[in-house]
Amino acid sequence: MTNPMSNEPSATNESALFPSYARYPLAFVKGKGSYLWDAEGNKYLDFMCGLAVTNLGHAPEPVAAKLKEQLDQLWHTSNLFQIPNQEKAAQMLTSITSGDAVFFCNSGAEANEAAIKLARKYQQKIKGEERYEIITFTQSFHGRTLATLTATGQDKVKEGFHPLPAGFITVPLNDLDALQKVIGPHTAAIMLEMIQAEGGVYPAEVAYVQAVAELCKQHGVLLIIDEIQTGMGRTGKLLASEHYGIEPDIFTLAKGLASGFPVGAMVGKAYLKEAFTAGSHGSTFGGTPLATAAVIATLETMQEQNVVQHAAEMGDYLMQQLEDKLSSHPFVIEIRGKGLMIGIECTAPINELILAGQKKGLLFVSAGPNVIRLLPNLLITKEEIDHAVTILSELIQEHAPVVGTAGANSN
Repeated sequence: MTNPMSNEPSATNESALFPSYARYPLAFVKGKGSYLWDAEGNKYLDFMCGLAVTNLGHAPEPVAAKLKEQLDQLWHTSNLFQIPNQEKAAQMLTSITSGDAVFFCNSGAEANEAAIKLARKYQQKIKGEERYEIITFTQSFHGRTLATLTATGQDKVKEGFHPLPAGFITVPLNDLDALQKVIGPHTAAIMLEMIQAEGGVYPAEVAYVQAVAELCKQHGVLLIIDEIQTGMGRTGKLLASEHYGIEPDIFTLAKGLASGFPVGAMVGKAYLKEAFTAGSHGSTFGGTPLATAAVIATLETMQEQNVVQHAAEMGDYLMQQLEDKLSSHPFVIEIRGKGLMIGIECTAPINELILAGQKKGLLFVSAGPNVIRLLPNLLITKEEIDHAVTILSELIQEHAPVVGTAGANSN
């Protein structure tokens, strides 16, 4: 019988984990800045950042120092008590965004769940209207809980989980007529990504987003912006919605919010506070002293080092280098995105290209079968960008004619 407390692998080498992920054959043991190292000492330039999570690079020293300090003091108490770090982190977030109140949780899916619950609670209990429907968009991605996968506009994440919760409607992005047709007396909120990252790195059209915001005002519908992947400076603005000149009623954050420490946040306008009174919603681990210490240190570092401005400048530089080196290749259909979230749509599946990139020491990920998704950290240098673009150019020259469908997927 195998000793369950042993560190030795089982005789069959069978993993004790559920096979929920199609993993690449790599395991990293160290990270610093823009680089990761595996156990054999191989070095990789990281242009995926744990799917837009390590926005300040790996193991940023100011965040590490804050976490180590907090580790020696207090880890967890419960949201039944005051948590000074949580209050400070919330004050910092509301001082630099259009939001007025914050609910901390552990992930992007939980933040989106909170947003859905807040929208329904506000409409039903505060306004006294039977509004519960949430309108979302084809190819969107909002999470993997039952509510957020139902909100997601991709059928592949819903397979095998029926019956799904009622009250969600999906329409095509950038189609105003389709949206207007489904807004009705039961519509509680419209939930929108500024860039559909998982859906292929498709930015929403500016005029469309502004029209959506106006429709929400006309019909008494709340506007929820999912900034899980686009927020925290990723697109060259602190929030991607700033590119569109709108202020949502609610927006959600996670991924880059704490430099790799698991944190989510739902941020809303002040008038929504009365819908989330004591007992309305909660989270055991949301906003612990440890988690919010990482949020505080991340926000302080971003302000001190002008990270958002740097991301905007490096995003422009990366886009220009990609246009110069790749756009003329017949394998490349389009290069699109904002800031340091860039998608390269190709004529064929790119998973073999990803594997070949790993062998050359460059990590990147897909956004659907045919789209290369580039998500470098927001402190990336021009030299690192040049190196990555050179490798990408080589990969496309060498492997594009034989690109197949093997490999792992990104979600």
